[in-house]
Parts: sequence; structure tokens; C-alpha cells
Amino acid sequence: MNVPIIDPLQGDFPEIIEDFLQHGNMKCIAFNCHGTLLAAGCSDGSCIIWDFETRGISRRLRDSATISPITSVCWSKHGHRLLVSATDKSLTLWDVKKCEKIARITLQHTALHARLDPGPVEPTVCLACPLSSAPLLVDMSDGSSSVLPVSVSQEGNNYIVAPIPRKFSDGSTPFTPTAATFDRSGELICVGNSKGEILIVGVKTSKVYGIIPVPGGAVIKDIVFCRTGQYVLTNSNDRVIRLFENLLPHNNVINELEIIDSLNNNTNNNVEEYDIVEKLKTTGIKCIKYLREFQDVVTKIQWKTPCFSGDGEWILGASASKGEHKLYIWERLGHLVKILEGPKEAIIDVVWHPERPIVVSVSVTGTAYVWAKDYVENWSAFAPDFKELEENEEYIEREDEFDLNPREDEKEKEEVVDEDAEVDIENIEEASIITISNGLHEELRYLPAVPSPDLSEQQDKYPASPSRLEESNNSASPFDNDVVTNGHASSPMEVAENSLAEEDGGASSKRKRKPSAKGMEMQAEKDKRPATKNQKSSSVSKTSKPRTKYDIDSDQDDEFTDGFVF
Repeated sequence: MNVPIIDPLQGDFPEIIEDFLQHGNMKCIAFNCHGTLLAAGCSDGSCIIWDFETRGISRRLRDSATISPITSVCWSKHGHRLLVSATDKSLTLWDVKKCEKIARITLQHTALHARLDPGPVEPTVCLACPLSSAPLLVDMSDGSSSVLPVSVSQEGNNYIVAPIPRKFSDGSTPFTPTAATFDRSGELICVGNSKGEILIVGVKTSKVYGIIPVPGGAVIKDIVFCRTGQYVLTNSNDRVIRLFENLLPHNNVINELEIIDSLNNNTNNNVEEYDIVEKLKTTGIKCIKYLREFQDVVTKIQWKTPCFSGDGEWILGASASKGEHKLYIWERLGHLVKILEGPKEAIIDVVWHPERPIVVSVSVTGTAYVWAKDYVENWSAFAPDFKELEENEEYIEREDEFDLNPREDEKEKEEVVDEDAEVDIENIEEASIITISNGLHEELRYLPAVPSPDLSEQQDKYPASPSRLEESNNSASPFDNDVVTNGHASSPMEVAENSLAEEDGGASSKRKRKPSAKGMEMQAEKDKRPATKNQKSSSVSKTSKPRTKYDIDSDQDDEFTDGFVF
């Protein structure tokens, strides 16, 4: 698409289905930091990595020990590692470039979501959200894990972490998955519970620094940060998506929380019995601020995992209703701008491209649909005075419109060009996109292609088996006795000539002579002449001996001796 002729007033969000990806039965997808690679987990336990520019498969990660469907895939910060969780309660960490398995552990419960620590370059610590237990902080290097708090209760002037009950009072097991995710720095974890609260937990200390109450008090199903870490989305069971603003800095987050905590202690120092939970809520409100909510007021549909656009300006919500493929797009200010309708297939996962207005949604059939922008070309960008007309208009030309010297007041002002200015032809200005890396480490943008050898190359590399070679050497041939004569190999044509000469009794055993150009021309003319009756009768005579090609050549040699070189 030609960038200068694109209308700048168009919304930078997808509108139509541009393409679809299909390989097996895909369940979940995830982009790397630049959107050049797309990882997809399949129902057979394998993980497919697509080259999103060429829409071809770059890698296929498959562990023989994992044959269960994949529940989530997550890239590392620089794209060198990939974390995969499956329904067989396993977590597998892969080296994407080498296509090697780094570590694999098995949990006690199936992990619905798994996220790698966004801090280090080669992370080994991950966050797993099991189906019916508290979130776990797992170290893939040694297999150790620690349970994160999901609730806080008051006990005197201290607070204690309330564990999730294994069974309810009626004997049934809880079936409420808990949502949790890292922040951008990787120093904090936001944990959502069934009370409609978000707990701010330290990664190293597992300490609760603050509590953010979510309006409505419904079960929190998903927590999503934008790429910059400035905004947060929550998806609750009350069918509402809520937007929060992160007020914490990107670096030294723990120190900032300690300062806020000390200020709260000094403010309430005179209160003898101060509620610790209320103090944590006061701290949480200073960390994350509630902004607005998004919902479908008419239908009140449930939502799949919401997501931000790459620049954080748009918010996407996928319908969780069966039999429909709908995507709702809002501005960050709260206005609904587009509803995209796809095939009659339910959505199981959706993700927005990090740098482009592209959305990939996965249907229940395992097909990934690529939604892209339907650009409208603005041809007035070529000339400032160009005007696009919707219908024909009558034009009255000026009297001096085609004069060689128009009036001075109607001359276009020429642009002043500084001819002495230096032009930089070495450096390239990069597009203004949001990057999450610090530029100190190499990022994995593309995977090297592994070409498959052609059939001819495979035959050269893997020749016939020795048994077949022996059979070919031992096979009988009418020319085997004459293949090698006088110590050198003879060609098949020479062998045929010798055998025919022996059959004729040596009649054509003349010295072989090389024909000249003149002789070849005369031979061609003779071949074009019609055959006489005598020649026909002699050729078809049954009593006479059949004449061979070499007898005819001998007669021609006697007739045209001056045309040959001895």
C-alpha cells in the first residue's frame, strides 16, 4: 500500500478478514514482541511458529511426552524462548532458535495460563494460573514453586493470607480459576480473586503491597497490561470490561510502594485500631486508578480475553457466545467504533499485532483468521489543490488559465529549497513504534529457513543400495562382451556397429571416415528425392537379403569419395 495516498483520518483498526491460517487444530496464539512470528498451540500437543510476513511455517515444536491440547503459549521478552502449557499439567520451556527443549515440569493442576517473567533476557521463572488452585510462581530450572496469596483477612493489627479452600461446605470443589499476570517490570504480580479485588504482590517476597477493589465485586477472569504498562484491563463475570491506569513507575516499583506504605503509616499513626485491609486498599488506589468500563448494554454478552492495540489507543473485546464470531473495538476514551462479524464459529482466543492494525482470532474449529485494515486511497495527497468529486460538475475555465504568463497574484509560491543543506543518506529513520526492549540484547525477529532438498539431490546423497547395484552389474546384456575393447571402454553405439558388422560377414568393415559439410548437404538432398521403382522393389523383396543402414552408408561412401576427408 502506498503510504502517501492513505487517508490519515481513517481509524487505525482492522475491518475485514484478509487471510486465514490453518494447520491442525489450533487452540491459542501469541505474537512475539515485534509481531514477526506467531506461535500457535495445537490440540495434538505441538506448537507451530508461523512467519507472519510470509504466512509460512518456520518451526514445529513437538515434545514426545506431550500429546494433550495446548492451553497457552507465551514469548520471552526478546523472543528467544517460548513457554507452553498443556492440559496434561505440564509446563515446557523451549529454545525457539535451536528448536530444543530447555526444561519440562509437571504441576498438580492444569495451568490455564502461563506467563514468563518479562524482566530477564533468558527467563526461567514463570507464572502459572491453575484451574482450581491459587496462582503459582514456578522456577523452571529446578522445578520449585511457591503459592501466591489470593485474599487478605484481618487478624488484630496484622493481616494474614487466606488460602483457597480445597472444598466448599457442601463438599464440592471450587471451580473458579484465578487470574494473574506480571507487570511490565517483572517485579510485581497482579492477582485477581473471586471477591472482585486485585492484589499487588511482590515477586521476590510474595508480600501483598496493595488491594484494588474492582467495581461490581464480580469474579475477575482476566488481567491484561498494555505494552507500555500504563493501562490495565480486567474482564469480570458481570460481563463488563474495565480500564485502569497504572500510576506506578516502570523502574524501582518496590521502592515506590515502600514509600507509599510509610506515608500511610504516618497518616494513620494516631489510630489505635487501624484496619490493615483498608490501609492496603488505600495503597492500591494510589497505585492503580479506575477509569471507565466497556460493555454491550443491549445484549449483555460475556467476553473472551480482552486486549490492547500495539499503541494502546484501541481496546478489543471478543464475544464469548457460541455460534458467533464478533469483535468489538472501542476507543480508549470509551466510544464503540466498530463491530466486526466473522464466520458462524465461536472465538476461543484473540490477539492484536504489536505494531500494525492487524488482529488474529482463533475459532473453535482451529482456524486462525487474520483481520486487517481496509485502506481507502486518498488521491488528493498528490497535489494540495486536487479535489475528488463524487459526481460531475460543470467547470468554467478562467480567461488566462492557459496563458504562458499568468498574473503574478495567481502564481503558485515556489518552495524555498536550501541547496547547501546536507542530506543524510546513511541513517534510516525508524517508524515511531513502541518498543519494550532496551536495545542491549539481540532480539529474535525471524527464524532462519530450513530448505528441503530436491529429489535429485536426495538421489545423489542416497544412491541405490548395494544389492541393487550388484543386480544391475550382473544383469545380462547383448553387448557385455564388447563393452571393453583394446583396454578402453566403448560407447553403446560403437558396440552396436561392431556387432552388425560381424553379422554381415565383414562386408562393412571399411575404415571409418568422418563426413565433411559438403557430403552432409548432398546426403540431405538425396534423402529428399522420391524413391524409384527398382529401389522400392529391392527394399521390399523377400528373396533378397535385407539391406542394413551400414550397407547404404558404404555405397554412399563409394559414390561421394571426393566429399569425405580421410
